[in-house]
Amino acid sequence: MTTTVKARTSTSGGSAIFALRTLALCLGVFFVFQGLNKLPWLLDSGILADRLQGWSRNAVPSQRWYIETIAAPGVPLFARLVPLAELSTGAALILGFWPRLVAALALAMVANFHFALGSYFSGEFFIDGAGLPVMGGLLTLAISGARLPWSLKP
Repeated sequence: MTTTVKARTSTSGGSAIFALRTLALCLGVFFVFQGLNKLPWLLDSGILADRLQGWSRNAVPSQRWYIETIAAPGVPLFARLVPLAELSTGAALILGFWPRLVAALALAMVANFHFALGSYFSGEFFIDGAGLPVMGGLLTLAISGARLPWSLKP
């Protein structure tokens, strides 16, 4: 009987690890396509500036302060950093390179985006597929994403 319990435990543990690897792959593909979608920002930071200006129009005070004080002044940097960070995040998650660290940094990046967008202040965060599901997946990988199969070892 002990052998059966150990076999079930190791099988379910193995399934969980493969499920985490699948999650990392799916989120990696998501971030690659998010980064590809923002490649025009590399040549024209005005795209991001226009987006921030639009978000600021209906913003709550804390969101408006963040956009005006941090995001808008940093547009020339963020317009280049965001697409590169999303592409790097995607590649790292697909390859399994430091998945816990990458997921934690990506979680901070996504949280920052949702704060600037103002989705925390509306129900949109809960119905947007790039909201709670992505943040939940990244949090899961940040907590449990060590030693995933088919991963590069740093």
